[in-house]
Amino acid sequence: MTSDPPKRGRNAAATRDAILHSALAAFSHHGYDGIGVREIAQAAGVTAVLVNRYFGSKEELFSAVVELAFADSSLFQGDRTLLAQRFASEIMDKKEKDAERSDVLLLLLRSAPNPRAADILRDSFARNCERPLKALLQGPRASERAAMILALATGFQFFRTVIGTKALADASGADLFDDLTAMFQSLIDGPAVRPPPVRRGRVKSGDS
Repeated sequence: MTSDPPKRGRNAAATRDAILHSALAAFSHHGYDGIGVREIAQAAGVTAVLVNRYFGSKEELFSAVVELAFADSSLFQGDRTLLAQRFASEIMDKKEKDAERSDVLLLLLRSAPNPRAADILRDSFARNCERPLKALLQGPRASERAAMILALATGFQFFRTVIGTKALADASGADLFDDLTAMFQSLIDGPAVRPPPVRRGRVKSGDS
């Protein structure tokens, strides 16, 4: 009598990764309110019980998905003088990531209407993107400038990869790269130092 072959152990890291990517696609396409744990689990090839075992709840799963979406910190590393070019390159290059980028943009768009999801998105975006970028900026209004840089990058990607605006799709890649680099650089450099205003003497009544 032969014994049954030993069962193959579950690869916990691979299972967690499969759940996260299934959840990213699901939340991106349906929004936080439009999909449940059961459907996410089915797409990942696991049970809802296992999803809850790994993540605890739908909200915690969403938090982990958002962290995954904003995990790449490479843009904020390296030579500060090349920051504008890195941003422009990230947007214009790496065509193979267009689908993944669309998922992240749709995650923002379709899940933000839920107040709790919006809180999670805002906190993760600030922690992983806005604050690291602000730390690289010098001069006044660094927080505002960091937010504007990220808004420009996100808006451009949304119109180019999600909506597919014809003007951007048909434009020269080199021209778009140069324009984006110039706009990013302007925000990175900050406002030019302006001379103090010239004070004029008060004109007295009756003076000509």
